[in-house]
Amino acid sequence: MDLDMKQLAVAIRTIAEEKNLPEETVQEAVEQALAAAYKRDYGDREQEIRVSMNLNTGDVDAYVSKEIVDKVENAAYEISLKDALVQRKNAKLGETVEVHQKAEAFGRVAAQTAKQVILQRLRESEREIILAEYEDKIGTVINATVARVEGNICRIDLGKAQGIMPRSEQIQGERYYPGQRLKVFLKDVERGFRGPQLVVSRGNKEFIEWLFRGEVPEMENGAVEIKGIAREAGVRSKIAVASNVPGVDPVGTFVGGHGTRVNAVVSEVGEQEKIDIIVWAEDPVEYITQALSPTKVSKVIIDEKNQKARVLVPEDQLSIAIGKSGQNVRLASKLTGYELDIEADKPTTTSAPADKAVEADKTDAPAPASKADAPAEKIDKADKQVEGKVKTKDLSEKPKLKKKNELESSLLEAIEEHGD
Repeated sequence: MDLDMKQLAVAIRTIAEEKNLPEETVQEAVEQALAAAYKRDYGDREQEIRVSMNLNTGDVDAYVSKEIVDKVENAAYEISLKDALVQRKNAKLGETVEVHQKAEAFGRVAAQTAKQVILQRLRESEREIILAEYEDKIGTVINATVARVEGNICRIDLGKAQGIMPRSEQIQGERYYPGQRLKVFLKDVERGFRGPQLVVSRGNKEFIEWLFRGEVPEMENGAVEIKGIAREAGVRSKIAVASNVPGVDPVGTFVGGHGTRVNAVVSEVGEQEKIDIIVWAEDPVEYITQALSPTKVSKVIIDEKNQKARVLVPEDQLSIAIGKSGQNVRLASKLTGYELDIEADKPTTTSAPADKAVEADKTDAPAPASKADAPAEKIDKADKQVEGKVKTKDLSEKPKLKKKNELESSLLEAIEEHGD
């Protein structure tokens, strides 16, 4: 079956309308295909050929580039100066000239070649137009529909184009089904072997920021802003916010009245994901303290050189600071940029409490029976000396206090020694 040029001219207009492509783009693809077909039927594979097509009449003109030489050895690539002057009056030796050739018809093999080239060029042109249309939307949230789910990859219908949402960009625990309407973040346009590919995401931190941007109008005029986000999609997110206007509460602005704003974001990402909103601070110690909330922090020791911080918390707050599977400290570390080392703040034993405890035991203990020949002054001195011995021992040897009966025996022994 030969290639009908008039039908091809009509098909060009039809394809341009169906594919939403410029007519010139489709015509250029067809002309490139016809050039390949002409090489197969009338020329040589290495020839440089340009084809022009008249869409009104269907006429096809081929132009073969040839080098001007004194003596022609290969007519497919060379032309004599005499013949070149017929094509162009100012032709000179060493230059190239285009020789016009009329292409009447193409054979079956040439027609098949033309078809393959046309399809390939149209696909490339269509992808490039889609790329240009969505390139200015990169970094924004758009409405989409789930087209189909293929294993770990979710195909998303964006309207005029389709995108992919890999497993790494999905929200953990979220299930997708064909026809499902959702919001996605247009992350990037990857140029691969098969052409441009739109990549969308629901699991990155920018998606959370854009959702809040839609719920918090104060972000548009710069009254409040998001300073940092640490997210584990589908589990938990920490957001540091700040106010640029005195008297404006940044946390309250993002939470909204009765939690309406933050709840709107949670309903989009899923109820299973918890969102912590904290106040950003320029001081790293204060920022780390805020990032570890709701933990009560006792002390923060900063190592600026190595970007590390040692955080001391009360023993009963240790599990809260670390979080389930280390989640709280991991997110706080991502948010602040410091490697956090959480330790229990163990209180050191001091002498004052020991003295008080000893005095309390002495008060509670019944008065020991004293000997008749032991004066009261000597007993008081003995008591003072015993007190000194107990305090020193408690600090250096045994931090625990003596039992009541042991203390009574010690006092009696001391009284007997001094009485003698």
